[in-house]
Amino acid sequence: MNENEWGSKTEDEWRKQLGDEAYYVLRKKGTERPFSGKYLSCDKEGVYRCAGCGQKLFEADHQFDAHCGWPSFDKAIKGAVDYVEDSSHGMARTEIVCSRCRGHLGHVFDDGPTQTGQRYCVNSLSMRHEEDE
Repeated sequence: MNENEWGSKTEDEWRKQLGDEAYYVLRKKGTERPFSGKYLSCDKEGVYRCAGCGQKLFEADHQFDAHCGWPSFDKAIKGAVDYVEDSSHGMARTEIVCSRCRGHLGHVFDDGPTQTGQRYCVNSLSMRHEEDE
């Protein structure tokens, strides 16, 4: 599927591909329960890809434990995410979405403890991990 075709999937096609939980997060901007995600720990090598389209999003060596309940990274792969103003739930935040399929990943905050100062707070359900070969 080429880059322009990601937007042409129907909601039923997305739900069938992703399953109910990942569909809720990626396509309906949902959030998984804190401390419930399978990628919460920082002990993996490799890359995290979008669960919707497979695009590389984050390198595993940029993951850190932010003690916030969701996987956290201090930077995304260049061009992999787009930034959207989010004023839902009475907050001013920056949503991060996959730049290819527009799937909701989570939010980015300017309170990270590393040199970048960024904390990409990401739902595990929006990603899949791929180990280095």
